[in-house]
Amino acid sequence: MAFELRQQVKLTQQLVMTPQLQQAIKLLQLSRLELLDAIRQELEENPALEEVQESGVEDRPLAEEPEPVQPEAPEKEVTIEERLTEDIDWSNFIDEYNTPGKVNFESEGKESPQYEAFIAPKESLSDHLLWQLLMTAPTPEEEQIASLIIGNLTRNGYIDLSIEELAEVSGAPAEKVSSVLAILQTFDPPGICASDLMESLLIQTDRLDIDDPLVDEIIRHHFHHLENNNFRAIARALKRDIKEIVAAVEIIKRLDPCPGRQFSEEPPQYITPDIFVYRIEDDFVIVLNDDGMPRLRLSAYYREAVGSDAQMTTGAKQYIQEKIRSASWLIKSIQQRQKTLYRVMESILKFQRDFFDKGIDYLKPLVLRDVAQDIDMHESTISRVTTNKYAYTPQGIFELKYFFNSSISRSDGESMASASVMQRIRQIIENEDSKAPLSDDKISETLKASNINIARRTVAKYREMMRLLPSSKRRQY
Repeated sequence: MAFELRQQVKLTQQLVMTPQLQQAIKLLQLSRLELLDAIRQELEENPALEEVQESGVEDRPLAEEPEPVQPEAPEKEVTIEERLTEDIDWSNFIDEYNTPGKVNFESEGKESPQYEAFIAPKESLSDHLLWQLLMTAPTPEEEQIASLIIGNLTRNGYIDLSIEELAEVSGAPAEKVSSVLAILQTFDPPGICASDLMESLLIQTDRLDIDDPLVDEIIRHHFHHLENNNFRAIARALKRDIKEIVAAVEIIKRLDPCPGRQFSEEPPQYITPDIFVYRIEDDFVIVLNDDGMPRLRLSAYYREAVGSDAQMTTGAKQYIQEKIRSASWLIKSIQQRQKTLYRVMESILKFQRDFFDKGIDYLKPLVLRDVAQDIDMHESTISRVTTNKYAYTPQGIFELKYFFNSSISRSDGESMASASVMQRIRQIIENEDSKAPLSDDKISETLKASNINIARRTVAKYREMMRLLPSSKRRQY
């Protein structure tokens, strides 16, 4: 059998991920804030991309600009006959004359105040404790130990390390570390620098002058029953009336389990909707949120520079052409992203119209394939578009992923969205008798009475997803 080399022309088709296509796909899955950051970065790096500035006067083409009006008679030129001295500092005079206010020329070279200097920072837990520590006039050793303890506090105000570990790290005796820790535990907020929740509650009862032996006894010796809401076991162990136990527990509930939480430095996360769905009479209107979105255009200067016959090196011309292509693709990708987002929201509105009319109880089962087939797109595209995108609706602000739910079968043959079932479970728990809460089995039977077939373990899973306690911990005495 002989082998030979041969050239052959073959026509094939294949999908190639070009850089432009990768950019378009990347922009689809960006959130609104991430998209604004990407646009700002491109505006800084690409000279061929410009932002259209909003102005009250409309831009006119150069050909339509009116010619300047010539004065009928030229004004007489003013002449100055006096001789000016040459020892005048004209540069300072002109600078001072052109400024709206006084100018201090001695301040040249000094840095202007930063913007952060005008903003009052939020006090952190460490700063609050260190300020109280300095009010006690500590010794250098005590200040070093206290700084070590404060630096190892958790976000909720608890100490992670034991006294032995703190003594080993600081090199101080354990007795000294224990005395400094006792001083820190007297600081504000009450319950700070405790090793666990039990110790924090005991510190708070001491600081707040809660002189109730029953409260102290429950926290020290019956904390496990307190966590499980088992008041009857506490009453049997202490041989006290259940009403006294409930009254003591009410006092404990008013204590703060996370004393350092009020000094949290985490900034709040605000949601800006990408889409607004308004109800106008008997119909819904979809409006894309373009507030704060820069209006982009190609730079006319660089386009004319490339198209003209000006003297330009080959490298410079290729660089400008590449930047123009990049800017053009960015503008097209953003327009395609907005168009796709509108079409996806329009399809969701068509499938979930009952939800927009009546609420969450009428949410229907929906999967990505349904919307993809409706607008003739791939499921992966729908998944990218609905990621980190939010819509303002008459029922509230929801992520677009919220409208996609698995189906729960009903006895009558119809299906129901899992989110609607979760809402039904929440309503059942809210309307139950607090003295005899319903178990997961009872909730499952109640749902079956409404033609919703759901198992007990599914009820427990949905309840945990909604962060609802089990029946044993929901009981109120």
